[in-house]
Amino acid sequence: MLCDECQKEPACVHITKIINQQKIEKHLCEQCAQKSGEIMGKNFNNIFGSKFSVHDFLKEMFNYTLPDNVRQTGEPVCTECGLSYSEFSRNGKFGCSGCYQAFGAQLEPMIKRIHGTATHSGKIPKRNGVKFGMQQRIKQLRHELEQCVCREEYEQAAKLRDEIKALEKQLAAPEAGQAQG
Repeated sequence: MLCDECQKEPACVHITKIINQQKIEKHLCEQCAQKSGEIMGKNFNNIFGSKFSVHDFLKEMFNYTLPDNVRQTGEPVCTECGLSYSEFSRNGKFGCSGCYQAFGAQLEPMIKRIHGTATHSGKIPKRNGVKFGMQQRIKQLRHELEQCVCREEYEQAAKLRDEIKALEKQLAAPEAGQAQG
């Protein structure tokens, strides 16, 4: 595939943007990508050095998400290992599992930008999938119930409450049958 800009070099950078629910794709050669400024981060040349490094790419992603003024004013620090967000953005690695909570506010917008959502929705195991699906539905209904109560929509809240009770009863029924057998 040739570069969309110069139509001479092979495209090695593929950019996909979603703007107003429309997908826009660009296929650029390295030189045109550098000229266009489409790639985030200041060190684009470092990314396309002699070796491509996922570590360097992720480091650039994290540096891109946090504006300089945020970094200077009271940046978060992990309470478990003492790693600061600026240190993390420099080396691209967390110090411990506590860093995920310590830097959650900074990570969530970036994760949403990359994946489209910050909620993990992986595959559901077939064996316990029904039970898991019901648990997720109950969780969703409880959230909706809270919103209805806040908006003072008590009739809708009562319907949601009843649906939650019915699902909880369904979840408990198979377990009761297994306990007796």
